[in-house]
Amino acid sequence: MGVDVKLPPGVQVLERGWLSSNNILFVGQDSTALIDSGYCTHSAQTLQLVESGLQRRTLDLLLNTHLHSDHCGGNAALQARYPQLQTLIPPGESTQVAVWNEAALSYQATGQNCPRFGFDATLQPGTEVQLGDQSWQVHAAPGHDTHSVVLFEPISRLLVSADALWQRGFGVVFPELDGDDAFDCVGQTLDLIEALQPALVIPGHGAPFTDVTEALARARQRLDGFVADPARHLQHAAKVLLKFKLLEWQSVSLSALQAWAEATPYVSRLVASQYPTHTLAQAVDALVHDLVRAGAATLQGQQLHNA
Repeated sequence: MGVDVKLPPGVQVLERGWLSSNNILFVGQDSTALIDSGYCTHSAQTLQLVESGLQRRTLDLLLNTHLHSDHCGGNAALQARYPQLQTLIPPGESTQVAVWNEAALSYQATGQNCPRFGFDATLQPGTEVQLGDQSWQVHAAPGHDTHSVVLFEPISRLLVSADALWQRGFGVVFPELDGDDAFDCVGQTLDLIEALQPALVIPGHGAPFTDVTEALARARQRLDGFVADPARHLQHAAKVLLKFKLLEWQSVSLSALQAWAEATPYVSRLVASQYPTHTLAQAVDALVHDLVRAGAATLQGQQLHNA
């Protein structure tokens, strides 16, 4: 897991990196559950990890903190593997999932993939859900995603924070990419987390951590920087979307990357706004060189590689 933390009995964290979100597995006396399922290209690994953690038991319940592709891309594979599996999703986009409207969901806009899945009920904020042997509170956590939730177990004071809080920040504030004001929502969610007083946080990406006060301070400092300079957040978002796709591809030609950027609404809009005097090819080239300078990618001729 990357850090020496003590999790409650029956709770396992399957730390996946940045293409697939962490998976949190609960094995209780009478039932089992999983929070988030990773990205679709990792589905085979997701099945193996979950099966190993279950130790010959079946998976009863699947929850998604939100419906970004790196958190629910393995849903379809898990539903096929465990036919009796019950799936719960946040309520905000349940209608779009029911009809599978990829334009209304985030998959077309981000240029990402997510196989179609179904759901059985919604995770209503203000209610509780049984995960393993404990009852967990469901809290609305808008900001990174308007409809996201976090889950909190008050006895152990364990928080599943999804992308609302990482040890060093939080996820891209996607509503801002659509022109909606959402930085205030990020701040309100950070205030909620502080009020819950978690002793241990399992983030959507990265290792579990206990330095919650420091993490909140870092997140607020980052948020203040974005509020002061919204263009900084937009440029950050463009690089994150390119890096995510590179994590999926591992290697891609610059021409193919430019074609993907042109066909991907979020990316094409972001590069146009951030590089108004550039052609799309020039703007993508500038972002690529930013990734290379940051050590997040390497460039060999006209081929970009993940680093």
